[in-house]
Amino acid sequence: MNETEITANLRKIKSSLPERTRLIAVSKTKPVEMLQEAYDAGQRLFGENKAQEMRDKYEVLPKDIEWHLIGHLQTNKVKYIASFVRMIHSIDSLTLLQTVEKEGKKHDRTIDCLLQFHIATEETKFGLNLDEARALLESEEYKSMNHVRLCGVMGMATNTSDMGLVRSEFATLRGIFETIKKDYFADSDAFCELSMGMSHDYPIAVEEGATLVRVGSSIFGARNYVNA
Repeated sequence: MNETEITANLRKIKSSLPERTRLIAVSKTKPVEMLQEAYDAGQRLFGENKAQEMRDKYEVLPKDIEWHLIGHLQTNKVKYIASFVRMIHSIDSLTLLQTVEKEGKKHDRTIDCLLQFHIATEETKFGLNLDEARALLESEEYKSMNHVRLCGVMGMATNTSDMGLVRSEFATLRGIFETIKKDYFADSDAFCELSMGMSHDYPIAVEEGATLVRVGSSIFGARNYVNA
């Protein structure tokens, strides 16, 4: 895709989003030249699903980019991104959050994170359920953390053409967000993010309250699976 197409795609998507919803350009597997084109068109939020790929791109691209780690994150990979990542969307265990805390402390910074919930029918997707999230939030380990800040929730809907199912899953995630907000973060303005929706379903996610949508192929074209 050339620059004109990427710019036009960004403009079209952004014009369809309400003021409360921000666009994360999902750039996984895409070359830095494509990211630079999106940057030149005004895009600043980029999402990657592999820590080392994000680190490599961070090193060569403008430093005012907000990097969002949106894929499953292994504890031994947190160190690659802890010094610069803007937000980690995929916290699915206390162990992972403890690792982010440890790496945040090393770099003397607080790392924003989202709790990832399993809302899809596919067993292959990662994420917490509400009981597991409550156990995490009520643990002494979490309460003692000073270098992570939970800012909301993330989830991925079932990969299906049944948009009714997708909508119900997004509504479920919104309900989880509202429950956790009320029970644990009622006094926290920072706990405000609902990250859901991708290229094929983000309009429904927006209707269901998404504050962050993660869109890749609708901006950059079909995903390149080479070395993915």
